[in-house]
Amino acid sequence: MVGLAAGVFLSEWFSLRGFSRGTGNKIDVLLDIVESSYVDDVSAGDLTELVIPKFMAELDPHSVYIPAVEFAELRADTEGQFTGIGIEYCIISDTMVVMNTIRGGPAEHAGIMAGDRIVGVDDLKFTGNDYSEEKARANLRGKVGTSVRVKVHRRDVDSLFNFRLVRRNIPLSTVKVYCKIADGIGFIKIYDSFSVNTYNEFIKAIARLNSEQCSAFIIDLRGNSGGIVDAAVNICNELLSAGSLIVYAEGNSFPREYIQANGLGSLQGYPLVILVDEFSASASEIVAGAIQDNDRGLIIGRRTFGKGLIQEQIELPDSSAVRLTIARYFTPSGRNIQRRYEMGKAKEYNEGFIERFSGGGDFDGDSIDRDEGQEYYTKEGRKVYGGGGITPDILVTLDTAEITSYYINLDRKHIFRQYAGEYSDANRARLNEFKDYRLMLDYLRTQPVLYDITHFAERHGIKRRTNLINISSRSILRQTHAMIVGNFFGEEAAFLVAMEGDPMIRKAVEALKKNNNISKQ
Repeated sequence: MVGLAAGVFLSEWFSLRGFSRGTGNKIDVLLDIVESSYVDDVSAGDLTELVIPKFMAELDPHSVYIPAVEFAELRADTEGQFTGIGIEYCIISDTMVVMNTIRGGPAEHAGIMAGDRIVGVDDLKFTGNDYSEEKARANLRGKVGTSVRVKVHRRDVDSLFNFRLVRRNIPLSTVKVYCKIADGIGFIKIYDSFSVNTYNEFIKAIARLNSEQCSAFIIDLRGNSGGIVDAAVNICNELLSAGSLIVYAEGNSFPREYIQANGLGSLQGYPLVILVDEFSASASEIVAGAIQDNDRGLIIGRRTFGKGLIQEQIELPDSSAVRLTIARYFTPSGRNIQRRYEMGKAKEYNEGFIERFSGGGDFDGDSIDRDEGQEYYTKEGRKVYGGGGITPDILVTLDTAEITSYYINLDRKHIFRQYAGEYSDANRARLNEFKDYRLMLDYLRTQPVLYDITHFAERHGIKRRTNLINISSRSILRQTHAMIVGNFFGEEAAFLVAMEGDPMIRKAVEALKKNNNISKQ
């Protein structure tokens, strides 16, 4: 659901004011009457699960009900950790195959290895029709300190291995990629969303890049849907001078509150570019808006998602939750970047976002669509625009030249990941010989990977389309190579392979080399 993909604005910075939860007596009475008097057996609990989502859907598109199972998963993302055994895996022929163990986790400590097949957990089979993603999560995760028995099949070994693992907190990293991308230019990718760990990870990334003599930075927020705003605010504080406004918030029961930089940030004088796209939302838009409105750096990419609403997250007695909109946030120039919506019309709101892909100039035109009635001014007097999302200073249109329906089908049906998993597993001995991802990439480029993956896709129900395969061949190979490399060298190497020739990164490097309108404070 796009409403959830936009992220949630959770923060200590903004205090909650006078929130009343009400009694809901009429609903309770009606549920009791139905449960006790209705002609057939019904459960008030089941009815409640049906009613609450419909009730929340009559509000704005970002106020939502989250069932208990989903809430546990979402909380793991924002808390920056989950409780489990510490493996990265792929499903091959209905079997869970370990791609990597997480460093320091229970699985690595016990001796589980990449390539191992998990065929049983406690007394449950984990193969064929007995396997499901939901079953895997439910049985491998659990409370800290509890144990789980894992049965493992290892290639070329006749007998099964039995491991007893004690579950522990497994950290989830959001700053997985940071590297020197050009002479003097550091690159930092903040994945998915901001969590409680993001700021500390960001500082560690900066320290390493500084040690490599980086004096300008690219922060990549593409695809970052939001998350905990404290991390975004703390990162802005590293970049902005004392007194610079970062963001402010206001609502009917939420008096206006301002957040300003304290002047202690370590990166105030470094040239800067922020990369954004149509999936950058919420806390990501706070960062982009603060940098743009303070004339602190360039925003490069495509117009962002447009989510400027603040949710309070309220946990309910059964461990489900609601996220209720309580205020709006505004960039320093006064822009509320929330795009337009009507109460109770989430479907139309989501469809409006999808229509941007086919009809918006900010995707495929020569210029950026701007709302001339929503003009604002930066600290140095540059004109910027509201009306939905952050409009970049430099547009990089969506390149669809190689993205055919065939490529989209491969992506949607997870063929890239499945094929990469099977290829890695079948060729693990040979691929383990490479000590540098670039050497592995050179080797993969000599192999018939395109032929293999298209035949693999055909066996999985995707008809060969020779013309479309030829058009998308470079993109298919780049994505496949990246996933194979990632199985052995991690996400940073995979990202560098996938982003080879990335037009946004190229524009950012060019801008930093020219120091093109990048202010220093």
